[in-house]
Amino acid sequence: MKLANPLNYPLMVLAGGVVLVLGVRLARVPLAIALPVSAAVSVLGSSTVATRKPPGLDLDNPQLERELTSVKQQAIALSTQAEALRVEASKSLESSEDLDLLTTVQYACDRVLELPRKIDSLSRRLHGGDSLLSVDEIQRQLRDVQRKQIQASGMVRQQLDQLAISLTRNLQLAKQGEDARQAQVTALSTLIVDGAGTLQSLQNQLRTSDFTDSSKRAELQSLSEELKQFQENMDILVD
Repeated sequence: MKLANPLNYPLMVLAGGVVLVLGVRLARVPLAIALPVSAAVSVLGSSTVATRKPPGLDLDNPQLERELTSVKQQAIALSTQAEALRVEASKSLESSEDLDLLTTVQYACDRVLELPRKIDSLSRRLHGGDSLLSVDEIQRQLRDVQRKQIQASGMVRQQLDQLAISLTRNLQLAKQGEDARQAQVTALSTLIVDGAGTLQSLQNQLRTSDFTDSSKRAELQSLSEELKQFQENMDILVD
C-alpha cells in the first residue's frame, strides 16, 4: 500500500490527534510512545482512504486536482452537447444550398469533441508538484491572445479580452514564483462556460430560424465561427 500525505486528509489528522490526546491524558501513555502511534494512525488512515478513492490526477495539490477534474467533467458535458448539435445540424441543414453552412457547424462541433482529450493532455503536463507554469510559457500564451485581439470584434473580442486578463494575472503569479496552475485551470473553466453558451445559441438558431433568410444564415455562420474561436482559445491554454 502506497503511503499518503495525511495533510491531504484532515479527518485522518484529526483522528491522529484524538489518539494522541486519549493516549497521553487517559491511558497515561508516555509522549515518546503516543506521538509515533498518533502519526502512524494518521498516515495509515490516510493511505487506506487513498486506496479506496478512484484514481486521481496525482498533482500533489488536492484543490487543483478537484478543479481540474471538474473542468474535465465540464469538457465531457460540452462535447456531448456538441455531438448532439452535430447530429441536429445534419437534419436541419439538408438542402444542397445549406452544405457550406452545415460543414462550418460540423467542423466547429468536431473541434469541441477534441476538448476532453486536450484536458487529459493538460493534466499530464501539470503532473507533479514541481510542474509549475513557466514565465516564458505564459508570455507565449499572452502574445498569442494579443495577436488575435488585433483582428477580433464582438463576442470573440470579449472572450479574448477576458482571456488576456486571466493570463496577465497568471504571469504575475509565475514571476512571483507562485503556482499559476490553479489560475490557469480557472481560466479554462470560464472559457468552457462561454463555449457552452455559444453552443446553446447555435442550437437555438437551428431550431427556430428560417434559413431561407440570409440574415439568419449569417447569424448561424457567425456563431459557428465564434465556437471555432473558443476552441482556438482553449488551444492556447492547453497545447
